[in-house]
Parts: sequence; C-alpha cells; structure tokens
Amino acid sequence: MKKLLRFIVYTCVFVLVVGGTGAIGSLRTMQEAMSVYDKPAPASLQSLQAPAYDSKKPTVAVILANEVTEVFDFLVPYEMFSMTGSYNVFAAAPDKNIKSLTGGLDVAPHYTFDELDKLTGKGPDIIVIPFMPILDEAKYKPVRDWIRKHSGKETTLLSICNGAENLADTGLLKGKSAATHWGDIGRLEKKYTEVSWKRDQRYVADGNLVSSAGLTSGIDATLYVISRQMGEPTAAKVAKEMNYPSYKFVQHPQMEPFTAGLSDIVYVLNNAFQWSKKKTGVLLYNGADELMLSSAFDTYGASGTTTTITVSSNREPVVTRYGLNVVARYQIANAPKLDKMIFVGSDVKTLAVGDIRNWNENGGKAEQLYLHSDSPERFAMDPAFEDLAKQEDIRTAKFAAKRLEYRATSQLKLEGAPFSYEAFGIPIGVGLLSLFVLYLADRRFVRRKTVST
Repeated sequence: MKKLLRFIVYTCVFVLVVGGTGAIGSLRTMQEAMSVYDKPAPASLQSLQAPAYDSKKPTVAVILANEVTEVFDFLVPYEMFSMTGSYNVFAAAPDKNIKSLTGGLDVAPHYTFDELDKLTGKGPDIIVIPFMPILDEAKYKPVRDWIRKHSGKETTLLSICNGAENLADTGLLKGKSAATHWGDIGRLEKKYTEVSWKRDQRYVADGNLVSSAGLTSGIDATLYVISRQMGEPTAAKVAKEMNYPSYKFVQHPQMEPFTAGLSDIVYVLNNAFQWSKKKTGVLLYNGADELMLSSAFDTYGASGTTTTITVSSNREPVVTRYGLNVVARYQIANAPKLDKMIFVGSDVKTLAVGDIRNWNENGGKAEQLYLHSDSPERFAMDPAFEDLAKQEDIRTAKFAAKRLEYRATSQLKLEGAPFSYEAFGIPIGVGLLSLFVLYLADRRFVRRKTVST
C-alpha cells in the first residue's frame, strides 16, 4: 500500500512540475507573440496614396481589424486579386490608424469603410474576410456591422481560414455550408450549430458566400472566385505566376481532412519548452512581394520557435509590389540583436540593393538568408519550410506545413534534426530533476522518520 501511494505521489509531482513549467513557458510565448501588437505606431498616415481607382473595374476590399489580422489571410488574397489587373484592390479598416498583422507586420489602410463606400458609390463587389480574433467587442463591432451592411447577393463574401468564424459571427452563415481550419472546426461546430461545416473540402461556395479551409486553402478559394468572375484562363495565369503547385483543388476542392494527431505535440512542446527562441528580422523594402513576405511570418513566426521582427532602412512607410503601405517596427540603425535576417523575394538583390547595403554597413552580424532569390521558380512557402527544418527540426517544419493546410509536401526537401531535442529534452529533464528532489526529500524526511519509529 505504501509503495502504491508513493508511486501515485511521484507521478503527480512529475505531472504537476512538468505541466506547470510548460504552462509558464506557453504563457511567456503567448505574451511575446502578442507584445508585437502593442508597440507605439503613428496614429494616422493620411497622406499615403492608395492604388488608382477605376470605376469600370469591380472593387475588392480586404479587411483589417482594429486589433490584429492574420497575415497570410490578408496578404495573399490581396496580392492575388491585384495580380489579375482586373480589380480595384484596397485594404479597408474601420479607421485610418495603423493595423497589425500576426507576426508583427503593420499596415496602413488605404480607406476607411465609410471612405470606400463613398468612393465606389455602393460598396465593394468582393469583401475578403481574414481571420480576426474578436478580443474586444467594442473595437471589433465596426467590422461586423460593415460586413452585414454589404451582405446582399451583389457582394461576394470570401472568408479565409478562420475568417469563417468572423463570417459566422455575423449570422450570415445560418443554414449555409462552410469550411474553416481543421484545428478549429470542432470548436466551431459546437459554437455555430446552425452552420453545416465541411471537413473534406478546401473551399465551399454557397450562394454569394465562399469560405476556405486552412490558410493555403484560401488560395484555392480566391482562384475559384477569380475564375468565376474573370474566367478560368485568368485564374490559371495567376496560379502559374505564383508557382502554385495545387491548382487541381480549384476545380475539385475535395480533400482528405487533416485531424489532430500525436505528432502535433511538437507544436505544444515548442511553445512550452523552446526557451531559447530565435529572433529573426524580416527586411521591408519597396516592391516586396506580399506572398513572399507572408511566407516568412506565417512559417517562422507561427512555429512556436521564432519571434519575427520587421526592419527597414528608415521610418518612412514601405510600399509593397501591389501598393500596400507597410510600416516596420524597427529601423536598421536601432534594430535589436538578431539571430537571422531574412531577405524575401526572388528579385530582392535588385529591388533592395540600397537597403541590403545599409544593413551590411550599419546593421548587426546576424546570419543572412535570401529566402527566394535562389529558387524563383518555386512556390514561396517551399524554401521557408525547408529552412525551418534546418533551423529547428523536420517535425516542426512538417507541422508548419500541416498548420498551413499545405498539400504539396512531396516536393519539399526537408533536412535537419528529426525533432527538437530542446523541446522534448527540457520537460524530461525537468521531470527527472523533480523526481530526484522528491526522492531525496522522501529519504530525508519520510523514510528516516518511519525507520526511527
């Protein structure tokens, strides 16, 4: 009986110590991730120019929330609609204040909701709804109200990934079918029971509502909308220019659904026990490609292993390839010490020659990575997955691809450690240490007292 009791006590201590340590680590990771959203930024940049408006073209509004918006969900549809040359594409928000994307990229909206309605005379023809966590009801309410305002059949509402939750929050999905990220669909099935959630489709079209599954599924959904409005050749051309490897899903969205598995524990452990997280800079420069920028933030920043930091040559906003105004958190002169500096884009060595020279002369001594310049023919996410495997481990890179709902993993060449020795080793070490301390206390205070009596 004493042996059984002792076994139970030892087991409970092991679980409590490891679990408590992991909880503290996860909380710290979360605080570090969210801290990038509360840095001071210019309240408004009213003088910034927006892409030219052509009243003969349909208008696409990609929403920015007041608090934070998912980086891939926002950047990639914005670029894809812009690539066609057939749409007016604008970043729209409740007000003109700087808005944050996950990973720490800040964007200045082109127009407020009211300004865009006045510009077009009727509102946008397409509204792209990225995932926007509803953290503060008062701050989020203008987004919900504007989506509802433009919910008529003449407007296509396109939700990307967990943007389906934002769409469901409006009540517009009642009695409709929808897709969302595989990791959240179970929660949303319980929260929005009146919606028919589809687990086995990359996107779902139901009337004027189109919803996509996990992040890269948004590419399929966007291409579907483009093909429906501008024709199949236009959508195929965009996919080809992106080097997108999974165009087959645009025509046939059925898929084998992902589910949570034991191997996914690497993500939990990375967040809880990766105590020496990498600090990686992403250089912002004029002409930077939106998709390629996203590949740095959503691959490294969302792995639980890396903090991404935006850096530019000066305090002026940077204009991306298709006219987004982005603002770096740091300048080269005051950038913190970095482990790595990432230069995104296949033509970065040409477009950012002055910025790169500035970094080399005035920046830190961080490792430099040209993420896309040596592989311009590849899809933007592929080199990021492969470098993440080298930087961290293969298991982390595989989960990053799964999290992004990326299906073309057979073309990836993942090389590196099989798993994170730190993330797996620390909880084992902490647990064994706690058992050793308990054993010493047991011998010193319990067993000796038993012997003496």
